[in-house]
Amino acid sequence: MAAEGYEEMSGNGELEESSAMEASEVAASPRAQMAEMSEENGSPAEAPVRADPVSFSMPPPAEDDEGELPADFERLWKVAHDNPQDFTGWTDLLQYCEQESHITASRRALEAFLTRYPLCYGYWKKFADLERRAGFNSKAEEVCVQGLQAIPLSVDLWIHYINLLLGTLDMNLPESPSRIRSVFEDAVVAAGLDFHSDRLWDLYVEWEKEQGNMKKAVAVLDRVLKVPTQLYNTHYDKFKDQLNGQEPREVLSTEEYEELRTLCRQTQKAERAEQAQEEEEERPPGEEEPATPEGTDSEELMQKIREQVLVRRDKVYQDNEGEVRKRWHFEDAIKRPYFHVKPLDRLQLRAWHSYLDWEVAELNKDPKDPQDPQQGPVDPDQPEVTAQPQVESEGAAVAHDDTRVRILFERCLIACALYEEFWIRYNQYLESQSVDEARAVFKRACEVHLAYKPNIHMQWATFEERHGDLTEARRVLEALEKMLPGLAVVRLRRAALERRAGLLDQSEALLREAVDESKENPTLHAFFSIKLARLLLKLGRNPSRARGVLQEALEISPDNDKLHLNLLELEVSGDPSAEAVQECVTRALAAALAPHTKILFSQRRLQFAEDYSNSIASVLSVYEEHQQLLKELGGTKRGAENGDEDSEKMSKSDDGSGVAVSAEVPASLAHVPITTPPPPVMGADASSQAAYGGYSSWYQQPQYGSYGSYGSYGYQNTWNYNQGYYPPS
Repeated sequence: MAAEGYEEMSGNGELEESSAMEASEVAASPRAQMAEMSEENGSPAEAPVRADPVSFSMPPPAEDDEGELPADFERLWKVAHDNPQDFTGWTDLLQYCEQESHITASRRALEAFLTRYPLCYGYWKKFADLERRAGFNSKAEEVCVQGLQAIPLSVDLWIHYINLLLGTLDMNLPESPSRIRSVFEDAVVAAGLDFHSDRLWDLYVEWEKEQGNMKKAVAVLDRVLKVPTQLYNTHYDKFKDQLNGQEPREVLSTEEYEELRTLCRQTQKAERAEQAQEEEEERPPGEEEPATPEGTDSEELMQKIREQVLVRRDKVYQDNEGEVRKRWHFEDAIKRPYFHVKPLDRLQLRAWHSYLDWEVAELNKDPKDPQDPQQGPVDPDQPEVTAQPQVESEGAAVAHDDTRVRILFERCLIACALYEEFWIRYNQYLESQSVDEARAVFKRACEVHLAYKPNIHMQWATFEERHGDLTEARRVLEALEKMLPGLAVVRLRRAALERRAGLLDQSEALLREAVDESKENPTLHAFFSIKLARLLLKLGRNPSRARGVLQEALEISPDNDKLHLNLLELEVSGDPSAEAVQECVTRALAAALAPHTKILFSQRRLQFAEDYSNSIASVLSVYEEHQQLLKELGGTKRGAENGDEDSEKMSKSDDGSGVAVSAEVPASLAHVPITTPPPPVMGADASSQAAYGGYSSWYQQPQYGSYGSYGSYGYQNTWNYNQGYYPPS
């Protein structure tokens, strides 16, 4: 099939018309208007199968190399490789190589590009044409095979491959037709169930007719009658034309023909017997019944056979038409069925989700349940998707052949290859059926299409750990950390994996390594120090080592309030030590912390003294220091705490006792743990941070506001010691 030319470069490599690139392609029959709308620039039937990166490794210089590379090649090559996610950089390189008509440069560029973007079927076609024009027909075939391994659902690429073989094989050799037929069979098995696969089926039928194999041509039509495709009605029309234009024995299989011939003969014999009985009474005396020659079939019998064939096929056609109607609105809602780096809009993503929801629901539906003819598919243009089966239903035992569901998932992963949600959903669907198939989906997503998306890599590691392959889980996380160095959440996942495996020493080593490597980044260093200290304290049961980690971190970041708060929490949660708490609070008050943060430390020291001090004098001393700090930092007025009835109101408890409540006490906030998750990670996109719990938002100061109101500790007012300890002033 001749590749189409376009004014703009598309994501599938269809550039503006180039006679040099397209001259060798074999022309195909014209497409119907509706098919053209959905097939141009990318087959909707393309499904990604992981392309082995080894297949695209840079080959050594061959004997056909053209010597020096073009002048600007190295510059454009460097631009593309320095920023491999920049699609424009790659297309600039490919366009330059094409203009220069330099085969070595074009090979290098296409191999590198297709390693990263294997779903761009148009560039596979260009690569094959490049080799064919250079006279390397075997290499052209290899390129097509590699492309079809990457996108086996690409109708366009299958047609291009078949046309390449038709143009290069010697059809006079007896093995050539067999090879072409074998490729056709591979094509319809891989892509024939796609809704837009009509051109592939038509090409198969026409080729069989050219070979003079009418039975095989009609057999292909017979197969496609059961496939819901966009042009389903044209296939039935062609089947009827072939049946009516040929003798039934020439188009039907021998088994079906003999079966129908016997059935129709019996019916014809019964009808003739009944008719003969009626004619016997009217026949003149002595006249005998005309005999039909034995071994010959009358035209009447042939017509009856045709009628029986159409009766059977009409039932198949009606059932298939019903399947097409169910899918039509879903297919019509998909505007970009091919791969492109440009983002899809929300309606397109919703359309794919709705289609998948419906197909999975159809698979799991009890065939005994009556179908509601009034219930149509979900309109993707509506603000909400109403058909949303749970993940559990997708992973349930498959009661029927789920080929159509898998085909739809693979089609979806063409247009939505850069969206993690669809890869994860496909994995969830496959996991209950085959762990190996689910693993292959993760491998394809992470190693080819989503190499820089951390969330799906961590999902893959979790998958491997859940299924007991800790070695592979470690490898996935280590590879991700090399790909995105400095991503704190990955190091945390690695440490947590070792901890769950019972390797506490290894977990500690990973966190300590992160602490040592992040000294140039005080915020990240403080974060990892807090994580390491909590591991040593809670699991290692070694508060002295945990204290040492926090104190070392404070030497680098003396004004980090999280470090001070965690050190204070360590001191007050262990064996009560007034000296340690006092030292910790004194250090915090001397640091350049915000006033309200210093007040928090002072309040916590006051609470500790109240809970654990053996001397009332020490409690009063801490209280006086707290009040002095409030004065200095503009906190609560002293007069209001000395019994000013205008600023305080007495609330009566159930037993009648009065408790003073300050009007300035803030509302109680929910208790928030002191330990903080990571700061905004480096080298990752915003979506990946949000997907892991929004680490960047956890470092915000309001979470520590609970220390400012004693509602977290069960207190209903601030420290009104004046009621019991101080006389009215």
